[in-house]
Amino acid sequence: MVIDLRDEVASVLPILDGLARADWQTPTPAVGWNVHDQVSHLAHFDHLTRLSIQSPVEFASLRDGLTDLQAYIDGIGRGNQWRDGEATTAWWRSENRELRDAATVAEPSTRVPWFGPPMSLASKLTARIVETWAHGQDVADTFGVTREPTARLAHVARIGVLAFANSFRTRGLSVPDANIRVELSAPDGFSSWSWGPEDADESVVGDAKEFCLVVTQRCHIADTALVVRGQNAQRWMTIAQAFAGQPGVGRSPNKTVPKA
Repeated sequence: MVIDLRDEVASVLPILDGLARADWQTPTPAVGWNVHDQVSHLAHFDHLTRLSIQSPVEFASLRDGLTDLQAYIDGIGRGNQWRDGEATTAWWRSENRELRDAATVAEPSTRVPWFGPPMSLASKLTARIVETWAHGQDVADTFGVTREPTARLAHVARIGVLAFANSFRTRGLSVPDANIRVELSAPDGFSSWSWGPEDADESVVGDAKEFCLVVTQRCHIADTALVVRGQNAQRWMTIAQAFAGQPGVGRSPNKTVPKA
């Protein structure tokens, strides 16, 4: 897990290293977020994750002192504007390295506090991989850069499937009592990943990257070739959300179509 996190970060850094000063203020496909906001967010939450591992009491104190979590998240980019692009990249490199060091020496059975229920160390690292991939995709799309899909997408896809219920609950909707089969073509071109019963009445079938783009709300389902069968599966794919917190605004059809 630590190695996959390292490699996911490494897939984004070459894009950042080539940016001019003005590029950092370029709006990304995520409404209200520029490139600087995206990278500052990743650096800050790598820092908080390390804090939750190494100093859970200190993290809990910070968390419990917040009156508005969304306002706190929205303020990260603005609060770090004093760092230029080079300093922001260096900050993220440092925070991610320290997080990986902390995770490497931590007991594998460690459960860490977070803004919701406590999480296993493995789950928390998986969440960092997912977030790094998603925000990295925003940066890549901003500059028309194509990142080759890798086996690390299995982490993103798995979280996307596990977040089925959350996708409904976060919107105040009842969770459908449905069996849905997810079958995805892996990036290697010959293997596949699947979840759910083989005889399920409903299904989502297609390319792993496209599924990951949809569940992280980086692409609208209409802009993919995913084959969705069943009413509940259709509803899910229009609101799928592989991250916690308030309902995401998602993307409009054809607004941003990431390169395949």
